[in-house]
Amino acid sequence: MGALLALVSSVAWGAADVAGGLGARRVGSVRVIAVNYPAGAIILTLFAVFIVPGAIDRDVILLSIVTAIFGTLGMILIYAALAVGPMGIVSPLTAIGGAAIPVIAGVVRGEPLTLLFALGALLALGAVVLVSRETRPHARITRRALLLSAGAGLAIGFFLTALGIAPEGSGVWAATLSRWWSTLGMIIVTIVLISRSGLGKWRPYPWLFAIGAGALDALANGLFQLAGQDGELAVVAVIGSLYPATTLLIAHFLLKERMSGVQWAGVALALGAVVALTV
Repeated sequence: MGALLALVSSVAWGAADVAGGLGARRVGSVRVIAVNYPAGAIILTLFAVFIVPGAIDRDVILLSIVTAIFGTLGMILIYAALAVGPMGIVSPLTAIGGAAIPVIAGVVRGEPLTLLFALGALLALGAVVLVSRETRPHARITRRALLLSAGAGLAIGFFLTALGIAPEGSGVWAATLSRWWSTLGMIIVTIVLISRSGLGKWRPYPWLFAIGAGALDALANGLFQLAGQDGELAVVAVIGSLYPATTLLIAHFLLKERMSGVQWAGVALALGAVVALTV
């Protein structure tokens, strides 16, 4: 069940990247997150209270603060990267750090590394490398987008690690409280931005993209916390890191971004990684 939850979360994260990236191209990443986070917090709260209730203790609160810090940083960086670079390249680059750090944490915690896990991890790594391959001059990634993607990957990796070690029986409260802490921070940032530059840069606001991205990201976070409670952190983290395949496919079918044969091969490797990691 943990692997399945991680797979669904990866699909939701990939779709959230597309929605958030499109919104960020219009008004900037911070302005999108200003609406994205409250929307996600409300959805997660409903999820935590009515669907997957759990206990809140000191460890959950501490983890929620840690995930809020790294989650907010990662979200800002990845939306900023998506705003200046091709979605089909930025998203895979962030996935590398997002998977590597939880895997290292899982090994340190003593989780066993089987042959199938090693095969799945290699396939996943090959997948993110191949789907990031792009030869068109207008789609090459800039130095700025590369640095933003690397920073986002590291932040996401620490975020997933903290979220994945949430205590069993806590439901999705770590993810929920994390989103509320981040929402409080974004309210302060929003007030500062409006006081300095007014509402001019907020118009026209991409409400649909911002709220949609918030809902999808919140769903993914909650499902990943449950996946971490049910399965091994290293395994669910690698499966969760396959979200670039979703981003790439949406960018291809809805945004008409061309996919090369190499990128299609990367999608195939991603599917192979899922099979190896869930057997």
